[in-house]
Amino acid sequence: MHFKGTKILVLGAGISGISVACVLQNRGAQITLSDSKSAELLKNKDFSPIHQCGVTLALGQQGEELLQDIDYIVLSPGISIEIPLVKIAKAKNIKVMSEIEVAYQLCTAPIVAITGTNGKTTTTTLIGEMVKTTDRNVVVGGNIGLALSQEVAEVGENGIVVAEISSFQLEGIIDFRPRVAAILNITPDHLDRHHSLENYIAMKERIFANQTKDDYIVLNYDDITVREMANKVPSKVFFFSRKVELDSGIFVKDGMIIIKWQEKTYIVCPISKIQLRGGHNIENVLAACGVAFFAGVTLISMVQTLFNFTGVEHRIEKVTVVNGVPYYNDSKATNPESSIKALEAFEQPIILIAGGRDKNTDLTAFMKLIKEKVEHLILLGEAQERFEAAAIKHDVSQIHNVNSLSEAVQLAYHLAKEPQVVLLSPACASYDMFTSYEERGKVFKRLVYEL
Repeated sequence: MHFKGTKILVLGAGISGISVACVLQNRGAQITLSDSKSAELLKNKDFSPIHQCGVTLALGQQGEELLQDIDYIVLSPGISIEIPLVKIAKAKNIKVMSEIEVAYQLCTAPIVAITGTNGKTTTTTLIGEMVKTTDRNVVVGGNIGLALSQEVAEVGENGIVVAEISSFQLEGIIDFRPRVAAILNITPDHLDRHHSLENYIAMKERIFANQTKDDYIVLNYDDITVREMANKVPSKVFFFSRKVELDSGIFVKDGMIIIKWQEKTYIVCPISKIQLRGGHNIENVLAACGVAFFAGVTLISMVQTLFNFTGVEHRIEKVTVVNGVPYYNDSKATNPESSIKALEAFEQPIILIAGGRDKNTDLTAFMKLIKEKVEHLILLGEAQERFEAAAIKHDVSQIHNVNSLSEAVQLAYHLAKEPQVVLLSPACASYDMFTSYEERGKVFKRLVYEL
């Protein structure tokens, strides 16, 4: 696919939208960047990169006139493929693609891609650290960091790209083909965007849609939905399991991580030496080792990386200890399943801060575990009322409603005593109070340090 000399409409003026607009403009395309928000609402956004590279900016109402003479539409991750303008474009046979499709078209290096509901960032970051030991030029991006289309410019055909890929990004792929892909798990998420669990699963499955028999897919054997995807994939399947000894794949036996592949057995390391907390992180480690195995990482390099890797920011991140009570930042937990994994990582009684923008996912399992492990539940944000009703239904006691994260931290501080832990794990998106889960996590850490 060639972009030089084409006219392209980029929808969404976020980080990815601005980046891909500049990348394509610099490649010789004529770009219009459009956002449905008005200039007034975006007055604090830095559009200087757009102006410097000559991109046309169109803010506010997105009418059909934006499609005049357009060859391609590129969607930022936050823009649904179902918005009216995109539907009109498809009716006019204008090709619609996501930003990661652009990255794939521009990239000469092989791509390793990781998706799933939870654990993507930790697994992707860990794989990136492992692959860096091969002395190849490595780029880690996608749904974390800078736009992938911008990052791939830094890597040649002898390098490798490690990408975290969301269901939003997979909506608009055309030829995107990772040489090694992984699907970590599937639980209900983003149903406000995808409308049903079936649609959400279908989006995740697109990660292997263009793979061939020469490629590899790493799948979670313990997740029945993911396991059954093996019947659909065109590539070579490699399972990982925390619970079952596999005939072929990577698994845990007697406290050791073991790889079996093509009738050979490899001992990786004891799980006791890994620094990451929680059973869910063992799954992330297994997936990362499986992907790294096919990306050419040696066992010695895998082990050295595992022993030194302490995790990623905002995912069960230890902030500090105040009066003998540890405070943990798990702001990246934007759905109940992710928060469940955080709760399961602790043996101590928990003071939980939860709430935010509600995704309307089922709360039954989450509240049952809160009943078991949480001594004080502090709720805030738009989800507060529904979360409180669900907590009461499951006989959760000591429920506290607050109006801000600052108030939540102060209340937790006054309630907390050893051996409790204070955990921010919202089980919700951040957009009711913050611009991102990163901002929410940073604010939480600042508030804790100020105690």
